[in-house]
Amino acid sequence: MMIKGRVILNKKTKDLVKEIKVNEIAVIDHRDVDQIAASSLVEKQVKAIINLSPSISGRYPNVGPEILLLAGIPVIDISDGDLFSTLNNGDEILFKKGLVYKSGQIIAKGEELSREQVKNKNNQARTNLEKELSKFLDNTLSYIDKEKNEFFNIKTPELGIDFNGKHVLIVVRGVDYKDDLSAIKSYIREMNPIIIAVDGGADACLERGYLPDIIIGDMDSVTDYSLKKAKVILVHAYSDGKAPGLKRVKKLGLDYELFPAPGTSEDIAMLLAYEKGAELITAVGTHTNMIDFLEKGRPGMASTFLARLKVGDKLVDAKGVSKLYHSKIYYHYWLQVFLAILLPLSIVVFFSPHIKQLLQLLALRFRIIFHL
Repeated sequence: MMIKGRVILNKKTKDLVKEIKVNEIAVIDHRDVDQIAASSLVEKQVKAIINLSPSISGRYPNVGPEILLLAGIPVIDISDGDLFSTLNNGDEILFKKGLVYKSGQIIAKGEELSREQVKNKNNQARTNLEKELSKFLDNTLSYIDKEKNEFFNIKTPELGIDFNGKHVLIVVRGVDYKDDLSAIKSYIREMNPIIIAVDGGADACLERGYLPDIIIGDMDSVTDYSLKKAKVILVHAYSDGKAPGLKRVKKLGLDYELFPAPGTSEDIAMLLAYEKGAELITAVGTHTNMIDFLEKGRPGMASTFLARLKVGDKLVDAKGVSKLYHSKIYYHYWLQVFLAILLPLSIVVFFSPHIKQLLQLLALRFRIIFHL
């Protein structure tokens, strides 16, 4: 296949999708393309993906490349050449017969993945899961042993929001988080929960008309627009004192609170709601299993295990709820609705002389027009 077009480059796919436009070529450096990244690229309707890292490394099965190919978006893995040093945003490139050209010069070599290759690579990756699971568990148990005391003694900041006895909705940028958020719209409308958005989860909330009460996280996947709309911004600071999102929030001139805590931002969002006295915590898009965490780039999920252990039965996980049930309208339902309308209408017509006269006039006019 020959592919030609303008390129947009960014080593972080989640940053690239903020700037790329329809029919442009995405140049990324993303080992094991995950479902969230792939779905974001599909939404942007990109022309093709050129990846400087293996889209499937074989470490674990990942569905990202399959999602892209099913959407008709070619995926090209580069085997030779550093496009980040030879290309700029907006440059025109041509990919043909395994070669990438710029201005007629070969600048890289690569392979376009087929659906058969993706299937075979993922089958091979599944044989590696036992090894990855063992490493994952070792890392998780090691973290629990070292960090459990610090994790359970987290001090939550004062925010001026009354959580006591209220429902809290936590929205995380995880698999199917947008669909799941839409699936619980009745719950949101009826219960009016306090909404805590974790990073990019804020964008999904605003897209559906929900204004987050709190945005918490590293601020690396949320848009400036959402940050400026937030009522409260909590910048996650880690145990070593680093707060990756602080610089960005300061640059935007926004008010914020620091929240020093170990673990992931979604974990401390749950702990915040719990410690502030929430009656029920509903979570959308959270990371709950080994594949989730490997896709997120984390070696273990100890903090998530500890957070869920502490929060206990106050937590309702709405991940995947959009796939639980799809409503179907059957023909007999439509027939029942039609009869329900027709019956009272017939009674009104039968007992109303004015309507009967009107219908007789319409019938007469119809016969005159069609010469009946």
